[in-house]
Amino acid sequence: MMSERPPTQHELLAFYLEAGVDCALAEEPVNRLSETEAEPAPMRATPVRERPAPLPVPRTDVAPAPDVAIESARELAPQAKTLDELRGLLEVFDGCALKMTATRLVFGDGNPQARVMFVGEAPGRDEDLQGIPFIGRSGKLLDLMLASIGLDRTSAYIANVIPWRPPGNREPSPHETQMCLPFIRRQIELVDPDVLVCLGKPSSQAVLELKDGIVKSRGRWFDYNTGTRMIRAMATFHPAYLLRQPIYKRMTWKDLRMIRRALAALPPRESA
Repeated sequence: MMSERPPTQHELLAFYLEAGVDCALAEEPVNRLSETEAEPAPMRATPVRERPAPLPVPRTDVAPAPDVAIESARELAPQAKTLDELRGLLEVFDGCALKMTATRLVFGDGNPQARVMFVGEAPGRDEDLQGIPFIGRSGKLLDLMLASIGLDRTSAYIANVIPWRPPGNREPSPHETQMCLPFIRRQIELVDPDVLVCLGKPSSQAVLELKDGIVKSRGRWFDYNTGTRMIRAMATFHPAYLLRQPIYKRMTWKDLRMIRRALAALPPRESA
């Protein structure tokens, strides 16, 4: 008769959990068979009453269900009347779990009265540490792109769809994007630019609701409703992508010249 096979580690762990063994008493396992002398247990004069197990403490850092968080964001974002109020709402919004792993909120940079606004996908490591969008290598390239058409951070406004860095710079999940989308839409409404530029495929698909990839979508004008009017919007390559694929810089230069011509054709703004 064949002997039964020894249990696997998974089966042993399952057995221990069923038996109520769910924690280790020491950091390292103890081989009881190797002990030469067993120390006698100390004598107790009186029996010690066992302490009752502590009640579980409810966690306060758990994000709500995605559907609940998305609906909360849709209700919360329109309440902001200024960019400062919108930043304050994001500071207290706990619907997105990315906030719990990020170092700080990365809200926006540049001139809120600018006539052109650039929107990327999500902050990276450098942005997460300083709380400023588009710094580091991709930020330096974006600054060069702006300078090539006569712009800088005093004449443009810059933000991201996701204001918190995803762990390990991973791609945001669809739920995370949907949670943050009402806030970036409200941010665009409050800046109210004349031209909106989405940097990269994720931004263009989230904000402009484009279905094609960035290669097909770039270099074309689309209409975008800021909440009060229709403006011109365009998608082009993200600076981080251009660092990996410099062959697309030529196409990006064509897009930038289209943006420059669109800005040059705008009538002067009426003074307040």
